Amino acid sequence: MHKETIALIDDDRNILTSLSIALEKEGFKVQTYIDGESALIGLTRTPPDLAVIDIKMPKMDGEELLKKLRKKTSMPVIFLTSKDDEIDELLGLKLGADDFVKKSGGFSIKVLIERIRLQLRKKDSNNLVEENKSLISHGKLNLDPSQLECEWNGVQLPDKLTTTEFLIVKELAKRPGIIKERAQLMDIAYREDTDIEDRTIDSHVKRIRKKFKKIDPDFSAIETRYGSGYRWNVS
Repeated sequence: MHKETIALIDDDRNILTSLSIALEKEGFKVQTYIDGESALIGLTRTPPDLAVIDIKMPKMDGEELLKKLRKKTSMPVIFLTSKDDEIDELLGLKLGADDFVKKSGGFSIKVLIERIRLQLRKKDSNNLVEENKSLISHGKLNLDPSQLECEWNGVQLPDKLTTTEFLIVKELAKRPGIIKERAQLMDIAYREDTDIEDRTIDSHVKRIRKKFKKIDPDFSAIETRYGSGYRWNVS
């Protein structure tokens, strides 16, 4: 039976040890790294199914590590934040993290494991449902659900969409011109997780636009409908 592999990147050895023990008890394989530099090498050579990354680390911090990873992979990433501050949360989402868990204020390993399972279910269900489907095309947009690849006007996005971002784009592009409320997009992107707030979807959309604008500065396919949500405009 295939064991899913979780990579843990944190300079706090106590956290690495306690998380490793807990995850192995839950049936996961675990890779551990104490800094971003060694993690980048290890994750590139032996890609895990999901990575849990601390933001504040020596040599290469979590932000820089994630930027480099997102050029190579769309695997789910959960940020660990030490500050009890929404700035870290928003920064993580802007950088392309799929989720975040705060270490301060009573850090719960149980909550982290549930968030890990949620991201893995999202990844697996997306792969299973879409595996045999052909490209989804709308105007300049081409989506390959089996590879989580996205092209705009025949050019592949230089920074790959994360699994969460891909699901949001696919949901919007599926029915061009139809407004999708934030609540609907949250259901698609996060399914069972009911603690997600509206601003989380807004942060993902900002990040998606930024990735498209790298190859098309005039990208405007995702329209904000203030007070409602978003819709996809075919251009």
